[in-house]
Amino acid sequence: MTDQDDAARAEILARLAVSREELRRALDPTRHEPGGGGSTLGDGSGGFPRSRTMQMLMSGRGLGTLGAAAAGLLIARPKLALRVLRMLPAGAVTKTLLLRAIAALRTKRE
Repeated sequence: MTDQDDAARAEILARLAVSREELRRALDPTRHEPGGGGSTLGDGSGGFPRSRTMQMLMSGRGLGTLGAAAAGLLIARPKLALRVLRMLPAGAVTKTLLLRAIAALRTKRE
């Protein structure tokens, strides 16, 4: 039985390694999209946001997706949405929203 268990374990580990490699290829960006906001991980500039997840969320499409998910949560489960809202740092969120609003007004004037 030990040989069968070892063989099964080796097969599972091999499949896991293959799936990890597929995920790495799928999630690792091959090119930098201009205007995506933030810096890339490898350029060493240290700008915000550094992680690819935050870069995606802070882009225009990411904010739209995040807003749609928040609206859906607010409609489906308002009590949970308000509890999550209380956990957010209000000062940082307010500052970010104000900066985005001012930037939008400036671009609209120009």
